[in-house]
Amino acid sequence: MKLQDELPVDHKLLTVWRIGAGLGGIFLIVFGGLGLADHPGFLDTQGDRIVGLSTNGALAVLSIVAGAVLVLGAVIGGNFAANLNMAVGVLFVLSGFYGLAVLGRPDANILNFRMSNVLFAFVFGVVLTTFGMYGRVSSHLPHDNPYWRHRAEREVAQPSGPKTFVKVINPNPGPTHPVGH
Repeated sequence: MKLQDELPVDHKLLTVWRIGAGLGGIFLIVFGGLGLADHPGFLDTQGDRIVGLSTNGALAVLSIVAGAVLVLGAVIGGNFAANLNMAVGVLFVLSGFYGLAVLGRPDANILNFRMSNVLFAFVFGVVLTTFGMYGRVSSHLPHDNPYWRHRAEREVAQPSGPKTFVKVINPNPGPTHPVGH
């Protein structure tokens, strides 16, 4: 059984996943477009700031590609959009760690990351991953949720009835060998 076959076509989760992917993708496309409009050098480490984030040609192109992938995920929708949100979100968090590693090193900072870019990458990555996990990862999913049903099918039924207490008189019936003897 595949969960994508179980999810109803009009389920509310599909909308959340699509909105998350679409809004994130549109923002990245706009950011990348504005970054390219400024005509920065492709690997310039002294690029201008767009909406508070530093950019260069390479970061602008990467932003447009990532945004296009997210918009494509929003168009396709379903579990694909959710999985894509989670994957791209994790990549953004990893890019935040990349940015932290290259801050203050112009020779290695080919994407012109500044602290604002690092913070954006962490926040955007966590938000995008949360959009992808919404309705899939929780201990309090409603019982009509296909992910809850899928988990419930795999769980072993617990015995029901009154609880009983068992007194253990001799837990180890054989000869004992205490440590050191």
